[in-house]
Amino acid sequence: MSTKDWVEKDYYKILGVPKDASAADIKKAFRKIARENHPDQHPGDTAREKRFKEASEANSVLSDPEQRKEYDDARKLFGGGGFRFPRGGGAPGGGSSQNAGFEDLFRNASGGADFSDLFGGFTGRFSTGRSSRGPGPRRGSDVEGEVTIDFADAVEGVTVSMQMVSDDACQACHGTGARAGTVPRVCPTCEGAGMVSASPGGSFSFTEPCPDCRGRGLIVDDPCPICHGSGRAQSTRTMQVRIPAGVNDGQRIRLKGKGSPGENGGAAGDLYVIVHVLPHAVFGRKGDHVTVTVPVTFVEASLGAEIDVPTLSGNAAINSDRVRLRIPAGTPNGRTFRVRGKGVAKKNGERGDLLVTVEVAVPDTIGPEAKAALEEYGRLTDSTDPRADVFARVRADRRG
Repeated sequence: MSTKDWVEKDYYKILGVPKDASAADIKKAFRKIARENHPDQHPGDTAREKRFKEASEANSVLSDPEQRKEYDDARKLFGGGGFRFPRGGGAPGGGSSQNAGFEDLFRNASGGADFSDLFGGFTGRFSTGRSSRGPGPRRGSDVEGEVTIDFADAVEGVTVSMQMVSDDACQACHGTGARAGTVPRVCPTCEGAGMVSASPGGSFSFTEPCPDCRGRGLIVDDPCPICHGSGRAQSTRTMQVRIPAGVNDGQRIRLKGKGSPGENGGAAGDLYVIVHVLPHAVFGRKGDHVTVTVPVTFVEASLGAEIDVPTLSGNAAINSDRVRLRIPAGTPNGRTFRVRGKGVAKKNGERGDLLVTVEVAVPDTIGPEAKAALEEYGRLTDSTDPRADVFARVRADRRG
């Protein structure tokens, strides 16, 4: 992306966000535009396709902190009207270029800013000699996708297939931009360099994309009907994406180099996958631990027992999907026990734990004999008031 492109395009306006928008706001705005204008949902709608491409370009810059800073600096320096390169040898603010020094030129543009600060974010955009021949490599755009997986797959990790839509070399013209059977010609203005130099005076020169070939170095006289001369077109590909164990709902995973291919030998962009995890009917999640609530009878909680507890891993056919847990006598309702190594898989090969919370189950109905036994139990324990301590604390609090 050239400095000229960045000055002319307002990415914040394209996404409909303020200049101080957070990364989350930028992502939210892009995802909304992408859902409403995705070419797969609106085939043949060129207006929506253009809107989608503009938003993708804006998101690829503003979602990257380094590129966003460089973009903001470029807009601040060149987009506010305070910097003008003189034409015909004129110096900034009038006068002859013979008297306009290199520092004077930029002191006028930057308001006396430190010279090194001025160039801090623009490495490679300025030169003091002739520009290199041929358009330089351009990094591919970042691509964002979403995938929904089961709770168990989030705990153990899973490989999923994703269909991705991204910019690639046009298959019809193989990236040349010219109709089949024809070839582009070298741009006579920049002689194939893709860049032209403006020299305000002295040995300093400012390079910008050639206005005739728009930085490609080539001119297409008979454009390809598929890509309309751009050499780029949307392509659909299926990828196998590995979702690591322990991923959380809503987590954003970065796959370096799996985005849109670059141009002119440039590196490919990155693929960002947003993972949605479906809830489980029985199990929950607490960090690296899996949680489960199991019912126990009043007798088991009172006298103690050994019970079977379900786990996520194992084979149900041979009962390896469960563990044996000992409940001590006098276990209160809501107590949590820990089963080591039955939780979420970690990157270091270890696993979290299974946290088992017991819940005393009260039967809906009881038979006559059970009712008589409970009444006898109540008579034998009538001297113990389980709520006495509660009232004692209330009275103490009132006195305090």
